[in-house]
Amino acid sequence: MTEHPTSHEGRKAMAARPQERTRPRQEAATAATAATAAAVAVPAPAPQTGGGLSGAEAADRREGERLRFVGAATRRIARGLDLDEIVLGLCRATVPTFSDVILVYLRDPLPVGDERPAEPFVLRLRRTDRLRLTDLEGEELVLVPDPDPTPAAELCEVRSGSALAEVLRGVRPVPGDSPAARAALPELLGPEHPVPGGMRAILAPLRGRRRVIGAAVFLRRPERAGFEPNDLLVAAQLATHTALGIDKAVLYGREAYIADELQRTMLPDSLPQPTGVRLASRYLPAAETARVGGDWYDAIPLPGSRVALVVGDVMGHSMTSAAIMGQLRTTAQTLAGLDLPPQEVLHHLDEQAQRLGENRMATCLYAVYDPVSHRITIANAGHPPPILLHLGGRAEVLRVPPGAPIGVGGVDFEAVELDAPAGATLLLYTDGLVESRLRDVWTGIEQLRERLAATAQLTGPDHSPPLEALCDDVLDMLGPGDRDDDIALLAARFDGIAPSDVAYWFLEPEDAAPGRARRLARRALARWDLEELTDSVELLISEVVTNAVRYAERPVTLRLLRTDVLRCEVGDDSPQLPRQRRARDTDESGRGLFLVNRLARRWGATRLSGGKVVWFELATR
Repeated sequence: MTEHPTSHEGRKAMAARPQERTRPRQEAATAATAATAAAVAVPAPAPQTGGGLSGAEAADRREGERLRFVGAATRRIARGLDLDEIVLGLCRATVPTFSDVILVYLRDPLPVGDERPAEPFVLRLRRTDRLRLTDLEGEELVLVPDPDPTPAAELCEVRSGSALAEVLRGVRPVPGDSPAARAALPELLGPEHPVPGGMRAILAPLRGRRRVIGAAVFLRRPERAGFEPNDLLVAAQLATHTALGIDKAVLYGREAYIADELQRTMLPDSLPQPTGVRLASRYLPAAETARVGGDWYDAIPLPGSRVALVVGDVMGHSMTSAAIMGQLRTTAQTLAGLDLPPQEVLHHLDEQAQRLGENRMATCLYAVYDPVSHRITIANAGHPPPILLHLGGRAEVLRVPPGAPIGVGGVDFEAVELDAPAGATLLLYTDGLVESRLRDVWTGIEQLRERLAATAQLTGPDHSPPLEALCDDVLDMLGPGDRDDDIALLAARFDGIAPSDVAYWFLEPEDAAPGRARRLARRALARWDLEELTDSVELLISEVVTNAVRYAERPVTLRLLRTDVLRCEVGDDSPQLPRQRRARDTDESGRGLFLVNRLARRWGATRLSGGKVVWFELATR
């Protein structure tokens, strides 16, 4: 609670007469208001006898007090970062120093930038502050903000040609005793809420850069000195600074909202559920004082039950950063669809960043996990290294060549292949998680590693911590000063596919290949106790292998994977992707993919750097 200054004599008087605290409220209000006015008012000019001030000196002193008050008040208003803070700054700066009551009306809805204001012109009471006296046990009387609103209408429709509309169009503040204000104030406050008798008022329009956006009403009690002509200038300056600040806050809020929505729409709505790996993610925008950034993450299914894990961070905080992030993420998805090695993906991302313009740089980490071989291949472009949490609770910062950020140009990227044991968890993140004004990036990485290890110890050496809870626990390590940047987090739990659940063969591209593929699949299904799928699998494999043999020049690959579904993959060296078409009654072929589409749970085809893979899945239960 802020205690407003009172005169030295006023404090002595109140301290010397404690019995006066039991006076009626009106008498206490009169005494306290007079004490407050004495603190901000300048003594009236006195005759030049002894140490008195001349009229000119007193006027200069009053003018100096006003200038100091306006300077302090505008600084307080300017400290506000959003609309509510700016309005609050105006209220706190003017009550009780300039007025005893203030009412702030703003246009509803507030127009943004050049957009056309909504009709009709409606003002809504945004905030009202006044002062009351409180009697605290053992304390002297002080002035404190009154939470009870001054009676006034919540909404006011400004009719064209009305007295209120004319005052607002004139922009300049008007005193309450002027004919214009006497006609406009009842319209603004409502006919049921007249200005109490004897109170002095100033009605000040709030005009932004292009239009009137509201109004402020300053009121003084009858026992206090009335407003002077120079006070209209003070009210005009306060209204101008407030309106311009509101304009800026509304524009900034709209830009931040658009940038945040742009970034969020470019992040994945949901993560895929690829075979052999479980995924979880988190995204936190930066603190309200920072602008939107360009962090992103992605998980992209690849042929052969593999999955690409991507996390990146565009340098800078602006709508431009969010837009560049969207372009780089789309490029990464396209490159992943070509099944390029991780280092090649980063190389092409680097070229794309250079095409977007100068200083379009970003960090990125691209990893490909193979659940069959239990290996992961990682390439890095200036991004913080990932952390691998082993099943026993050991957390390891992976040694990945750091590389240069994409967009630098003229650099090579290096990939490393590492073990990805079943039960381990890989954590990819952006630097907002580990770096802030309070700690450097390597200190943050070490704290993150220790946090992961401590969390894993709670679940024991034989169980991995729940993935969603692990992400939440990681974010809990952030302190109040650690939200300088947005944060993207992607966690991958490696389950893998056991070798006993994989069957793999090479088939020569000859007419006998479909028959051999049927026999091999029949034996594998018998070994897995999936005989009920034999007829469907043989039919679909025969159609897909026949199509592959027709165009292949090198051996065709056939792979069966048993997980919660049965997945069949047929690969060949022809880049031409098959497409489903409607066969005519007289056609002898063209129905293979139609059968696959009808019988399979899912199917697809992916082009590789050395050919393609056609796959389909069947439910096993």
